[in-house]
Amino acid sequence: MHHTPLHDWHASHGARLVDFAGWEMPIQYASIPKEHQAVREGVGLFDVSHMGRLSFAGSDVEAFLQYVCTNNVATMKDGQIRYNLICNEQGGVLDDVLVYRWPYGWSMVVNASNREKIVSWLNQHIGERDVTIQDQTLDTCMIAVQGPKALEICRGLTEANADELKYYFGTATRCLGQQCVVSRTGYTGEDGLEFMIGKDYGLELWEQLVERGGIACGLGARDTLRLESAMPLYGHELNEDLDPLQAGLSWAVKLKKGDFIGRDAILKRDQDQERKQRVGLMLTGKRFPREGAKILKDGNEVGEVTSGTLSPTLQKPIAMGFVSPTCTNEGTELIIDIRGRQEPATVVAMPFYKRSN
Repeated sequence: MHHTPLHDWHASHGARLVDFAGWEMPIQYASIPKEHQAVREGVGLFDVSHMGRLSFAGSDVEAFLQYVCTNNVATMKDGQIRYNLICNEQGGVLDDVLVYRWPYGWSMVVNASNREKIVSWLNQHIGERDVTIQDQTLDTCMIAVQGPKALEICRGLTEANADELKYYFGTATRCLGQQCVVSRTGYTGEDGLEFMIGKDYGLELWEQLVERGGIACGLGARDTLRLESAMPLYGHELNEDLDPLQAGLSWAVKLKKGDFIGRDAILKRDQDQERKQRVGLMLTGKRFPREGAKILKDGNEVGEVTSGTLSPTLQKPIAMGFVSPTCTNEGTELIIDIRGRQEPATVVAMPFYKRSN
């Protein structure tokens, strides 16, 4: 079991700790809904040090990332960050990742559950290219500061003015007198920043953010926040049997950029008119479906729920799932089997929640 640099702080502040992808992580402190609303209305803090952090060096890194990722990294500017998918030869998703382009090189953040798999996959496909990969996960701490007041409480923490960063851009700067990377990214549907700093300085940074008004939040609130914002989660809306297009991520797949792993398979799979598609679902009662709940139309099974919750913001049950193409239109009425009870559901536009600019 891995521990993040903030583990002892979580334990001493009443966090409920659980095993998540081999890391002992806080699922919640006092209340998931309260932590959720703290992010929607103020500012929440997340320890995301379990996420994999990889750096790349060598003259062939750009060409290599073009080959292993679905999105176009060649058009990225210095400091820019771009959402990407890494697929297998069959077009299935191995992971969804963030690729960072720096004046001095490249880096990538991957999901905790897939870190070892992705490091192995990348090393297998380097071939004769001049590329080296360094896994910096265990040497660093990563903190997400999310919410409408996130930029305000971070002001002055770094030498660079992090609040002036454009969305999905980052910079290498100094924080607490130490080297640090800060980016305007997140996974909650709110504005915010993410910090990556040496493991020995993570606790000091975290405590400063708490003193400035940040509310410690666990992975439970992180999940309800991302679900309201219709962000896919690996192992739910993404896996090795699903391709990016059916998951609704065509905007992150640049089929015209040239060859990449899985490209031909994705094109072939897209010709399948029976392939299930990701949709958003809203229910009328208070019962919400969990992963695996069957979705029915006219008594016939047409799909399956991949994520569901009672939305703290909307106070309605919401879900995402994959259904037959004939059931994807907004307004389509469906039935979800929730532990033996049939509950009406309607296909709705995603995201369920969208912050005002």
